[in-house]
This record gives sequence, structure tokens and C-alpha cells, in this order.
Amino acid sequence: MENNNLETTEKESKQYIVVMVGSEQYGIDISYIDNIVRMQKITRVQTYFKGVINLRGEVVPVMSVRKKMGLEDDVLTNASRIIILKLEENASLGVIVDEVREVVNLSDDEIDKVSNKGRFINGIGKHGDQLISLLEINA
Repeated sequence: MENNNLETTEKESKQYIVVMVGSEQYGIDISYIDNIVRMQKITRVQTYFKGVINLRGEVVPVMSVRKKMGLEDDVLTNASRIIILKLEENASLGVIVDEVREVVNLSDDEIDKVSNKGRFINGIGKHGDQLISLLEINA
């Protein structure tokens, strides 16, 4: 009878939104995501921050994931999106991605942890035959 208890325990899983940055797929933990919006006019600032947007009266800084990772500049298309992340209670950040693909569920045994502390990736998710680099949002 003890075997039945083992069979009924469910695997912990998290939802990730899969996005494209260049030719690579990245997953963002959906618990960080507040909104996904179409590209709009971005008021320019310096560094890897592209600038700020006005989102329903809230000024939200927008950064380029490509520039942060040392990749070539963003090429904005109809598929480009700004993902609004809630990092703290009153702090939002927009990140530009080339495309939003889908939402996937990944259980712990489908994620290989990466030990590159301070880097942008905290794991590699396996979804079917696809590999998805999981972004470390706090990096």
C-alpha cells in the first residue's frame, strides 16, 4: 500500500513563457511577467537600456536583452514585443524580445541547473526536442 502514495505525488512544475532573442529560445518564469505589449515609441536613455515607455500612466524602463547579453542591436519587427516584468512591488521593467512563442510547463526533472552564478541563464529546460535557456531575471 505504501507504493500508492509514491504514485500519487505530483511533480512540481513551473510555467515559462518561451521567447526568441536572435535565433535562440529563452524561457522566462511566468510568475515575473506582468504584461506583454506591442512595440511602441521608446524614449531613449543610455547603456543597454533602450529608454522608457508610458504604460497606462506608469513610466517603465525598457532594456535590450540583446545588448545586455553582448549581442547585436535589436531589429524591431511586427513580432517584437516588450515583456513587462514585476521585479518588486512597485518596480516594473520592460524587456524587448524578438518574438513571444508559447507558454510551457517544465517540471524539475525537465530542467538542468546551470552553475554560472552572475550569468543570465539559471537552467536549461527540455521541452519535447527543444532546449530552452531559462533566464535569470534578477541578473
